[in-house]
Parts: sequence; structure tokens; C-alpha cells
Amino acid sequence: MSAPSGRTASTFASEPADAITRAPAITAACTAAPATPPEAEGTSTVSPGRTRATLTTIDQAARQAGEQARAAAASWTLDEDAYLASGRFTEELLAAAQETGLQLFERDDRLYCYPVLVRVAPAERSVFVDRARERRLRPSVLVAHLREVQRKPPRFRPETFLESLFTAYSYLVKQYGPSALDGSHTEPLVHVYELLTLQPGAARDYSRQEFARDIYLLDRGGVTTTRRGFTVSFPASTGARSASASVRVVTESGQEKVYYGIAFSPGG
Repeated sequence: MSAPSGRTASTFASEPADAITRAPAITAACTAAPATPPEAEGTSTVSPGRTRATLTTIDQAARQAGEQARAAAASWTLDEDAYLASGRFTEELLAAAQETGLQLFERDDRLYCYPVLVRVAPAERSVFVDRARERRLRPSVLVAHLREVQRKPPRFRPETFLESLFTAYSYLVKQYGPSALDGSHTEPLVHVYELLTLQPGAARDYSRQEFARDIYLLDRGGVTTTRRGFTVSFPASTGARSASASVRVVTESGQEKVYYGIAFSPGG
């Protein structure tokens, strides 16, 4: 895992900042400008020579700031599309997270930072923290943001998600007739996900990785019973060995957890 490259760090940190450091010089020059109001006769108590000198100072400071701003703009050579698409950004983000002790793991084109997922979107010159667009691309800034997000309670609503799973499961097991909901049938979670994302664009808005994360949150959260009294379980299967037949998530400790099927059993 590599540390942030010198060129990238310079681009993000030093060059644009040089122009900003010129601003105090203009402020100081303006503060030094004569503020004594003209006397009643229309004359001023400040000498014309001092006024001209102060205005000259302001003009020089403004010119220097303008030149520095143009130089900073000309030196901005970072190709954001290439930077995000090449993997350099991800490497530097992982390195920044490691330096600060933030648990961040890469798997299946996603970065897992429990309980959120981070997706790099080069075409949009952004990253997405779950579904929230984040344009701050400096790795150290994004790491600080992710740490702050971790401190907040998860937005996940287990009761609502459980009811959605039960509705999809009930539809899939209709084929078994009267025994559909007797608890003896296990349905692949990939089929449940496909049913939940049937509408156009739904799979783009709710990725398989997000679905797997939500299954994990439900599994570890303790909410297991639907309003109708059916209890959920996630039976294992040999099918879990196939990536296409299972859903996989990276836990907060960096371990991969694999889910294959789901079943609901009547209570009592």
C-alpha cells in the first residue's frame, strides 16, 4: 500500500494555497488606507502623498495576488478522471485511512467503511458515501469525513428491511402451494435481490453490495420477527461457494461474510 505521491500531495496542498496567502497582504494594505473623513471645507487631514503611496501599495498587492492565482491555475495539472480511474486515489485513500487507524477495506469495486460503502465514480469526478455524493477528493479530508460518519447512528431501518424481505420471499415461495410458508423452503438471496430491483435503474440505485451489507446489519442487529410473526433465518448452502449464487460483505473487522439463502418460519 503506497503513501500519497509527492506530486498529488503538492497539487492538493501547496500550489493553490500559495495564491490564498497573498490575500492578507491586500487586506493589510486596505486597512492602512486613510480613513479620516474630509473636513467641512472639502479638504482632508491626510497628505496627498500618503494617499498615493497607500493606493500604490494596494495596487501592487492586488497585482501580485492576481499573478499568483494565474500561476496556481496554470500549475493545476491533475487529471481528476485519470486519477480516480487509475486506482491511485483508492491507494492513497487506503493509505490515509491506515495512517489514522480508520478501518477501510477494498472489495468488489467498493470500499467498506462499516457501516457505509464508498464508491469511486471517475466519470462524475466524485465519490459516493452510500448514496451521498462527496466531491472532496483529498484523501485526508475524506478519511476525516468517514470517521465522522461512523460516529453517527446508522440510517438502516431493520424492521422495514425485514418486511421487504418477507414480501419478496412470500412471492417466490408461492410455487410451493399450501406449504409455501411452513418454514421448509430456502430461497437464494440473489433471487430476492433481483425481485427487489426489478424496476429500471433500481439495481444502479441499490447495488448488490449494499444489499449484502443490509443483510449483515439485519443478521447482527437482533430484529428477526415480522409483524405477522414469521422468523427469518439465513441457512448456509454449498452454493455459497459460488460468487454468483451468494451475496458477500466485508465486516467491520475486514473479514468476508457470505450469505446464500433466506427462509421464514411461522412462530409458535
